[in-house]
Amino acid sequence: MKAESGGRTESQNLLAIYGKMLEIRYFEERVGALWRRGMLPGSVHLYVGEEAVAVGVCINLRQDDYVTSTHRGHGHLLAKGGNMSKLMAELYGKKDGYCRGKGGSMHAAAFDIRMIGANPIVGAGIPIAAGLGLSIKMRKTDQVCACFFGDGASNQGTFHEGINFAAIWKLPVVFVCENNLYGVSVPVSKSTPVVDIASRAVGYGIPGKVVDGMDVLAISDTAAEAVERARKGLGPTLLECKTYRYEGHSRGDPAFGVYRTRDEVEAWKKRDPIEKLRQHLVSSGYITLEQDQEIRDSIASAVEEAVRFAEESPYPPLEDALRDV
Repeated sequence: MKAESGGRTESQNLLAIYGKMLEIRYFEERVGALWRRGMLPGSVHLYVGEEAVAVGVCINLRQDDYVTSTHRGHGHLLAKGGNMSKLMAELYGKKDGYCRGKGGSMHAAAFDIRMIGANPIVGAGIPIAAGLGLSIKMRKTDQVCACFFGDGASNQGTFHEGINFAAIWKLPVVFVCENNLYGVSVPVSKSTPVVDIASRAVGYGIPGKVVDGMDVLAISDTAAEAVERARKGLGPTLLECKTYRYEGHSRGDPAFGVYRTRDEVEAWKKRDPIEKLRQHLVSSGYITLEQDQEIRDSIASAVEEAVRFAEESPYPPLEDALRDV
C-alpha cells in the first residue's frame, strides 16, 4: 500500500478503502434480501466476497478515468465513486436511478464518474475498453481505463481481440480478470487449460500479474503499477485477481450444495478481505472497536437511506418508454 495517495495519509487511505468495501458489502447484502422478497425486477448478480478487487483497483483511478464492467457490476460502480441511492433506484426500476430506471442491474451506468456501464454479455467490455483506450490515445490525455471481466470471459474471442489490439497500440488499459473460480457452475479448471489466466499475457507481449484477490492492499499495490504504466503510455497490463463469490451466481442459484460444498465456501470466508483489513486497522491503532462500530453503523444507515430513496422515487412515466433509445 502506498504511504500516501491524493494528499492523504496511509491511515486515511486505509480507512477510505475499508469504508468503501463495507459500503459495497452492505449494499449487496441488502440488495440480495430485497430481491428475495420480490422487491426488485429482473436479476441480480451479487459482488459479496469480491469487494477487494473493485476497491483495490479503483482506489488508484482518478475521477476522469474510465471503468468497464460486467453483469456483476454494482461493486465496480460504487468503488468508482457512485451514489448508492441512485444505484438502488436503478435496481428498483425507478425514475431517479442512474439510467432513469431503464437499465437495471445489468445495464447500470454512471457517466458522470465515467463508469461506462455493467454489461450482461460475457467479455463484451473488453473491446469497449480497448476503444476507450484508443480514444484516450487519440485525444492525447493521460487517462486510464480499468476493464473488469471474469474468468469465463478470458475464453471468449473478445478477450483475444481486445487485448491484442490494446497491446499493439500500447493503449492505456488495465485488464482486470476477476477469477472467482466458476463460470456460473463450471469450475475454471474444466474450462481453462492454464493455471493462471495472467500467463496468457505473454502472447500479447504485455505484463501479466497474479494477485491474491482477497487482499485489498496487494491488489492496490499491483494495480498502482499497472495504472502508472498505462498513464506513461507504456501500454496495457493483464491483472488476474483470484477471488471468490460467497453467494450463488445469480437469482436462485444456491451458494453451495450443487457444484460447491459448504466447506469450500466457508474456507474462503475465513479469508474475508474486509475482516482482514479491519483487524489490521484495529491492531495498528488506526481505529478502536468502538470507532469501527460507528463506521459500520453509519454505512448501514446510508444503505437504508438508499432503499428509502429508491422506494419513494416514482416509476418512469409510460411516455418515457422510447426516450433515450
